[in-house]
Amino acid sequence: MTRVVALLGLAGLAGATALVAREGVATVLAAAATAGSGVVWASAFHVVPMSLNARAWQLLTGRGGRSRRRSLAFFAKLVWVREAVNALLPVARVGGEIASARLMTRDGIRARVAVASLVVDMTAGLATQVVFTLAGIALLLRRSGGDRLAGQAVVALGIAAALAACFAAVQRKGLFAMAAAVARFLSGGRLAAIVGGAAPLDRAVRAVYRHPRRVVACAGWQLAGWAAGAGEVWLALAFLGHPVSVADALLIEALVQGASSVAFAVPGALGVQEGAFVALGAAVGLGADTALALALLRRARDLLVFVPGLLVYQAAEGRTWVRRLASSPRGVATRRSDVGGPRWRSSS
Repeated sequence: MTRVVALLGLAGLAGATALVAREGVATVLAAAATAGSGVVWASAFHVVPMSLNARAWQLLTGRGGRSRRRSLAFFAKLVWVREAVNALLPVARVGGEIASARLMTRDGIRARVAVASLVVDMTAGLATQVVFTLAGIALLLRRSGGDRLAGQAVVALGIAAALAACFAAVQRKGLFAMAAAVARFLSGGRLAAIVGGAAPLDRAVRAVYRHPRRVVACAGWQLAGWAAGAGEVWLALAFLGHPVSVADALLIEALVQGASSVAFAVPGALGVQEGAFVALGAAVGLGADTALALALLRRARDLLVFVPGLLVYQAAEGRTWVRRLASSPRGVATRRSDVGGPRWRSSS
């Protein structure tokens, strides 16, 4: 699978390069350069959706460890690391979940509490992203209209039908087992291994769902987080000299995120994200050069925000390794599974 992921990454990079070459490298770079220091401000805005997602996750945990409540800053760090790993490493968007679960357990949160909250958070994230993507499709249909968008309408209907089928399956099989099964599938069983198997994970997930108000509140905060991501698009285009309405920014963000999630096996959604920006930019009246400049600013955001997040995680792994090395009688860590962090392998 590693070779497949590498090939997909190379294909995506080739596609993105071809898009830029078609418009002219100098043209696209000149368009991106017009943002100036605005790339920093637009990137910094990502703190807002991360904070909203952190609050969503915090609500699911209640109290961890010995009744000590973790702060919003703690969960913001977890979200930061999770997004950084998923965005920059070829982990099919699940390695970040493993990394954040490790950080939670090292802070004293019981493994079952940590993983159960993560499972429910992942499930809520998938559900709210579908809602957000459907909202983007609705905005696209409303803005453009006409028979030429009949294909998009068919896609939207197909998504709605798939959702109805999924909800029916959940009702028959049971929500808790379904959520745990999703997590086991996405993580290749590694989340279940943290808590000692699938059965404890099912019970821990069931315990989280016994607090429906928390779950609903989590979904609400996550949906707000998806919507807040449109602020980055709005700011970036303003700095690029091509301001758009809030509705158009929501449209672009919703469908770019949806396309990137569908292409989860492609590292960083290379090529897919750039193509989505070009297609959606045309729908709201942006030239291809401006759309690609916006895509470059998104990539710059990944470097400015997420590279430090990776360094924070590696520093935490390094401290753990040093402590285990120092405490080992032979100077060798006794538990290989806790040394050096998770093995970054795609589960796709």
